[in-house]
Formats: sequence, structure tokens, C-alpha cells
Amino acid sequence: MAEETKPTLPVADPTPLGLGAFALTTFLLSAHNALGATVAPLLAFYGFAIFYGGLAQFMAGMYEFRNRNPFGATAFTTYGAFWMGLATFVGLVLMEKVKGDEIALSLGWILLAFAIFNTYMLLWSTRTNVAVFLVFLTLEITEILLFLGNFKGEAAGTGLVALGGYVGILTALVAWYTSAAALVNGMAGRSILPVGGPLWSGMPGPAPTQARAGAHA
Repeated sequence: MAEETKPTLPVADPTPLGLGAFALTTFLLSAHNALGATVAPLLAFYGFAIFYGGLAQFMAGMYEFRNRNPFGATAFTTYGAFWMGLATFVGLVLMEKVKGDEIALSLGWILLAFAIFNTYMLLWSTRTNVAVFLVFLTLEITEILLFLGNFKGEAAGTGLVALGGYVGILTALVAWYTSAAALVNGMAGRSILPVGGPLWSGMPGPAPTQARAGAHA
């Protein structure tokens, strides 16, 4: 007799955690980029980049794999790794392993690489909901402004880096809203905070796995 298959236990929705971790760490770094080091010191974000925006968001991505949500898994895992990688880079700077004239140039290449990744994630976010799409749209603008500013050698609080910082603060606010919506809508089992529907639903094949923030749009 074949062994009876045990039912798979459900996993709690990791979306509120992943978006909340992304939002808080983005807010701290963006405040530094927008206002400069004298108002918002860079290292305020450091521990949170490792443990909250990094580790907690990475773990949220792992649970999205468990929930068979490839979009959420890819987004959270990638940006969790981004924050841990950025914290590692800052650590190398503090240990003077990176030359002063290489810091902005290196950040420019890092941000350009993530802008490329974010471009197709922005396109596919149209298959989730409006709130998630706005997170990736504002993040795309942030990354473009920041890599251009860093390639120009601009410091935090000046030029395109400052502008990118302000858009980054907006990105954090949108992500916080989407996190709050995912949490309260999931708890209530209905729409309390609206997130909108998918902007693009014409792709053939099975319906996509919605970002959990849109489960009760």
C-alpha cells in the first residue's frame, strides 16, 4: 500500500515583511542621498541593510518560492541580496579596501546593473497590481538617477544623487503602503486598503500568481 501523502501546511504571506524591510532600508539610504551625510549619516542604514532589508527580505523571498510565487520570490531574494551586498561594499570602503576615487564609480556600476534587472521586473509587475507596479516604477527612476549621479562623481545631497534620494524616499513610502495593504487585506480577507488590479492581463497561459498585496484588491 502506498504511503498516504500528508497535506502541505500553508505558509503565511511573506509579502508584508518583504516590502516593509525593503521600504525601511530604502528610506534610510535615500534620506542620506537626498539630504547629505551631515543631516542623515550613511551608517544609519548599515545594520538594517544586513538584517532587515537584507536577511529578512531574503527570507521573505525564500518563502515566496514555497508559495509558488516566482515574481515575489525573485524580487525579494534579489533585493535582499542587494542590501547585503551593498552593506558589504560599504564595509570594504570603511576598511579602506576601495580607493576614494573608485567609490562613486563602483556604485554607479552596481546601480546600473540593478536598474537593468529592475527594468524587466517593472514590465512584469504590470501582471500583479497597481501598487506593486508603482513600487517598481519609482524604484526604476531612483536607480537611474543614482547611477547617473554616481557616474558623474556627485556626492550625497547634491545633483542627481540628491534627486534620486528624494525619489527613493517616495519609493519607500509607496512600498510601505503596499506592505500595509498586503497585511491588513490578508488579515481581513477583503480589501481594506486598495491596491488596484493588474495593468496587463493579456499574456496567454495560466493566470499569474498575484503579488499577495493584490490578493484582495
